[in-house]
Amino acid sequence: MTILIFLAVLVVLILVHEWGHFITAKWTGMRVDEFGIGFPPKLFSWRKGETVYSLNALPIGGFVKILGENGDGDGEVLSVADQARTFSARPKWAQAVVLVAGVTMNILLAWAVLVAILMIGTDVRVGTDSVAPDASLLILGVVPGSPAADLPLKAAILKISHGEEVLIAPTPESFREFVKAGDGTPVTITYRAGEVDEVVTITPERGIDAANPDIAILGVDTGYLENQRYAFGPAIVEGTKQAAYMLKAITVGLVTLLGNAIVGNADFSQVTGPVGIVEHVGAAAAFGFTSLLYFTAVISLNLAVINLLPVPALDGGRLVFVAIEAITKRPINPVWAGRLNLLGFAALMLLMVIVTYNDIVKLF
Repeated sequence: MTILIFLAVLVVLILVHEWGHFITAKWTGMRVDEFGIGFPPKLFSWRKGETVYSLNALPIGGFVKILGENGDGDGEVLSVADQARTFSARPKWAQAVVLVAGVTMNILLAWAVLVAILMIGTDVRVGTDSVAPDASLLILGVVPGSPAADLPLKAAILKISHGEEVLIAPTPESFREFVKAGDGTPVTITYRAGEVDEVVTITPERGIDAANPDIAILGVDTGYLENQRYAFGPAIVEGTKQAAYMLKAITVGLVTLLGNAIVGNADFSQVTGPVGIVEHVGAAAAFGFTSLLYFTAVISLNLAVINLLPVPALDGGRLVFVAIEAITKRPINPVWAGRLNLLGFAALMLLMVIVTYNDIVKLF
């Protein structure tokens, strides 16, 4: 189920990105030969007008095939009318608009999702002094591989006990102190997940908290949530602020990572690839629909920033080509452009292999 959710999120992001390229290419007078979701081999396709729409077997991307994007006509004998509709024949501003459109759509999607989340209502963590007297303590996170790893997120903790000692309706502070006082003694937790009450006995372990390795803990984060909603106007303002903040943070983080990679100090263990994203999507979906939407917005902004990198084969790299041609007033040799794109693609695939390897290592 997690993989299906991941694929659904990925398809939405790809559709939005490629639709940006598609609609602006049409608007600027270019001939679009194919709109593809996924990469070949092709599963099925249909033609509408001059464009073929295809669904392909490898759901790891998508593409819009514009006439002449890899050279005048890509070897096709063109009429005079079609020659004027090739990517390279259109003005440089039109080429730039088409290349930037996919990134722009990813940013707009993230912004729209954030605004929608704020209007739907999002759970915000609040302190003990800000909740109602009858509020239940919730499980907000668990440490993978810890004794509490199997506890369900957002389950309400009703009581915790060991031996004859029982703590009913604990607070985050009293829950933590109760476990700590037991010094590794097994504890029994009664919690409510949905409409069902469950009872589980767990033994705290040492070494889970790197800052306090001698203290036996469960590896569970507890707290209170309060649902907050925004009206349309405030949601627009707050959503814009959040999107801008996230976009800046992602850009700074990625630039820092690449800078460290150049000097050989990059820590790729902190980077998540497809395998890690699948795991995070599952966790977000388990935490609730709005959490899944929020994660989708984060991924959409990451895709926008990555695609703007000045690396051949990415939109940013192709923008560099357009800028060079605009300055020199001469087209770049399509053979060399193809070689550079192939080199850029190979570098991206190598990075993907490294990141995926780290993702798999983290699972064990």
